Amino acid sequence: MSARMPNPAAVLPEAMPAIFQLIKAVTSGGDVPGSTLHLIHLRTSQINGCGYCVVGGALKAQEEGETDERLHAVAAWREAPYFTEAERAALALAEHATRLADRPDAVPDAVWDEAARHYDERQLAQIVLWIGASNLFNRLNATTRQPVGATW
Repeated sequence: MSARMPNPAAVLPEAMPAIFQLIKAVTSGGDVPGSTLHLIHLRTSQINGCGYCVVGGALKAQEEGETDERLHAVAAWREAPYFTEAERAALALAEHATRLADRPDAVPDAVWDEAARHYDERQLAQIVLWIGASNLFNRLNATTRQPVGATW
């Protein structure tokens, strides 16, 4: 597979600093474990069919100590025994926030309330921004068919 065009953030390099600033703000913005952010990114990328982000995200998670068991099971996190209740709440929120058009009440109160039971407001902000950033990356890469392993 070849890309339709270079990554849009490379075509408009003025966008790159803003994207990197968002990543920095989210990853240093709270107390949500990096492993949870990796799981959110991986699950969001799976839903959106972004091969670039699925492979790249899994490799980065492995580099930072994530286990193969958990990475292989994240698509079936509801049935897999490897995730904490807090991680499950974050993954449910990520799925609902990624699939906004799939239901009239995109993020039901029950999903939000379960996430809020595990995370404070600052952590929820970090999670919601990371879900949004992951969806941004997925949309840039999937739309332009960025191949796995491509560089920006």
